[in-house]
Amino acid sequence: MNKTPNRILPTIVFSQFAGTSLWFAGNAILPQIQISWNLPDNSIAHVTSMVMLGFIAGTFTFAIFSIADRFKPSMVFLTCAVLGALMNASLLVFPGSFTVLLVARFLTGIFIAGIYPVGMKIASDWFEGKLGKALGFLVGALVIGSAFPHLLNYTGGQISWKLVLIGTSVLSVLGGLAMYLLVGEGPFRKKGAHFQPSKLLEVFKKKDFRSAAFGYFGHMWELYTFWAFLPFIINYYNQQHQVYINPSLWTFIIMAMGALGCVFGGYISIKQGSAKVAFKFLTLSGILCAVSPAFYQMEQSQFLAVLMLWGFAVIGDSAQFSSLNATTAPRNYVGTALTIAVSIGFLLTIPSIQLMGYLSGKMPTEWLLLTLVVGPIFGLFYTRGLIQQPKKKKRS
Repeated sequence: MNKTPNRILPTIVFSQFAGTSLWFAGNAILPQIQISWNLPDNSIAHVTSMVMLGFIAGTFTFAIFSIADRFKPSMVFLTCAVLGALMNASLLVFPGSFTVLLVARFLTGIFIAGIYPVGMKIASDWFEGKLGKALGFLVGALVIGSAFPHLLNYTGGQISWKLVLIGTSVLSVLGGLAMYLLVGEGPFRKKGAHFQPSKLLEVFKKKDFRSAAFGYFGHMWELYTFWAFLPFIINYYNQQHQVYINPSLWTFIIMAMGALGCVFGGYISIKQGSAKVAFKFLTLSGILCAVSPAFYQMEQSQFLAVLMLWGFAVIGDSAQFSSLNATTAPRNYVGTALTIAVSIGFLLTIPSIQLMGYLSGKMPTEWLLLTLVVGPIFGLFYTRGLIQQPKKKKRS
């Protein structure tokens, strides 16, 4: 068998990073357009939720019509990268309004569903049986891609918020072209497992899959809400301490720490197993949720350090939950099981984000992040069942 060319994994990682840079582009420019576009105070919750709704709708659409099976995955990736870039950049053309912003973010989310999951499929077509370590890099690429608009906003957003949209849109197109021209279809490509709506509830009858999926749901309740509200939390700290921590720069740094968590988790999972690694990361992020009210009394360096640690932990278990979902899914309904797990996981981010947006005007900011702790607690309760306990020796 021919050896996989060295360019394949780095190119897939770059393409995933480039395509997923569309994800938080709307969030990154909110501070600049909030006043001029007359956006409501809780617009961050609505903007983030619309991307998630679009992603969920796209995921189901791609699954129902078996898009990645009927067409070349690399062409699907390129098409969605280009269309997603156009939806992202449409805010430069249409009159600025909250409705236009929400519709654009929803449509962008639909096409991200043809970037992130399809990119993972392309990787599996090249690295069948060797996806464990690659998965850590791929989720790490998602993390950097999601964080990247905040870095663009820091470097060019002070000149114009339009540079953030232009930069992420161009990057997405480049990622799509790289995937199509330099990666293409892998040697292990095979027809995927079909989505069967009639089996939506049946897949959860398998105990191990139910445990893996529920652990993933708890993880998702915390993850995107933490990411979405980082600028808000940093701005609040600035106001309380009369200091200036740049929200865009430090949101990027804190989110980007998650890429290290993903890669680190991928390596240690080889020896410890995905369940143990996921449990440890989720425990750490849960502890940070629980003690988060104390963060605001810390010195600036300590405050940033604990947020960076949280950024490292909050996504480090993501690739491991993906692996657990894939390996525990009912063999006859793998496509259905994975589709429903991903869709429910992202669906849960919406009430979590909306609740945080609502509570931000109803309770002291110091206590906001504490509300996320229900996710890790729920996830840990189910994930612990997947950790293999050493067998007790029989007494003679």
